[in-house]
Amino acid sequence: MQRFSPVLLALLVAGCGGSATEATQTFRACDGAPSFVEPNPAYAWTPNAIRLVSEELAPGVFAIYDRDAAEHGPAGIPLATSGGFVVGEDGVLMVESMINRQLFCQAVALVQAETDRPIRYVVNTSSHGDHTFGNVFLPDDVEVVQHEQTADYIAANFDEDVAFMEANFGADQGIDEIEPVAADIRVSDDGWSVDLGGVTVEARHYGFAQTPGDLFVYVPDAKVLWTGNAFVTEEPGIPWLLAGNGAAAEVTLTAVQASLPADAIVVPGHGRPLAPAAMDFSIDYLRAMIAGVEAAVDDGLDLEATVAAVDLPDYQGYRLWDWIHKQVNVPNTYAELNQ
Repeated sequence: MQRFSPVLLALLVAGCGGSATEATQTFRACDGAPSFVEPNPAYAWTPNAIRLVSEELAPGVFAIYDRDAAEHGPAGIPLATSGGFVVGEDGVLMVESMINRQLFCQAVALVQAETDRPIRYVVNTSSHGDHTFGNVFLPDDVEVVQHEQTADYIAANFDEDVAFMEANFGADQGIDEIEPVAADIRVSDDGWSVDLGGVTVEARHYGFAQTPGDLFVYVPDAKVLWTGNAFVTEEPGIPWLLAGNGAAAEVTLTAVQASLPADAIVVPGHGRPLAPAAMDFSIDYLRAMIAGVEAAVDDGLDLEATVAAVDLPDYQGYRLWDWIHKQVNVPNTYAELNQ
C-alpha cells in the first residue's frame, strides 16, 4: 500500500519534526520546515530537490525512496538514495540515514508518520556518504550499525568521501555540516541480527559487492531485502564499480539473488521496490562488460581502444552511461586485468 500524499502533506506543513502520531523521540536537527530547490543538471541528483515517500511492503516493513522513482527509474534517470524502516513492538530499525539534514529529516518524518515507537538502530549498507552522512543528526539513543570494514573505511577516508559527494551532488546541499560518526555496532562477515519485538531483522554480508563492507538488510518473515548500492537500480541503470572488482561484484550479486525466494521484494540502493528478477540486468551487464574487456586485453588493445570496443549497445540507456561505464567500470576492469 502506497502512502504518498498524506505523508508529503504532513512533511510540508509540519516540517521534518512533524508526524501523524505523537512522537516520543526528539530529533532536534529536524526543527523547522524543509527548503526545496530546483534540480541542478550539473549534479547526479540534487539532494535538496528530492521528495521522499514511503511504501508499506509488509506489515510494519516500509521502503523509503525518491517520489519520482516509478517514472525516472525506467527512463535511466538517476534517483536519490533509497532506504526504509522496520517497526517492532520494542522499536524501529531504519535502513540508511541519507546524505544531508533535509533528506535525513524527511526519512525520520516518514517513520514518525507510521509509529511513535523510537528508532533504536540505523543500519548503513556501505560507507558511501549518501547512505551514512545523516548519522551525525541521530540522537544518542540510536545505535549505528555498520560492517567493520565500512566503519574502518569511514574513519580513514571521511574527508575524501565528503569531497566526492560535494563534487557530484553539490557543495551547496548541506554536506559541509557533516561530521564522521563512529559505529556503535561493528558487524563481522558472519552478519548480525536483532529482534525488534515480534520481528527479526538481519544484516547479511555476502562478500564484496560494491565495497568490502556491503551489508544486505533482510526481514525473513516479510521476505524484504535492502541491497544498498550493491544493486543500484533497475534497468537500464548499471552497477557503479567505484572500487573496481567487477568479477567479485558479479559473484556476490548472483549469490544474493539465488538466496531469495522468487516472491521476495528487493529495495535497491537508488530506486523503487522490485522483484529479485530485476537484478538480472545488472548481473548480465557485469558479465558482458568483463568478457568484453577480457577480449580487448587479449587482443592487446590499449585503454582508449578498449572503451571504444566494449560499447555494449544492449545495456545503454542510463543517463550516467558515459561516466559510469566509460570512465569508471571499463577503466577499472582494464587496470585489474593488466596487473
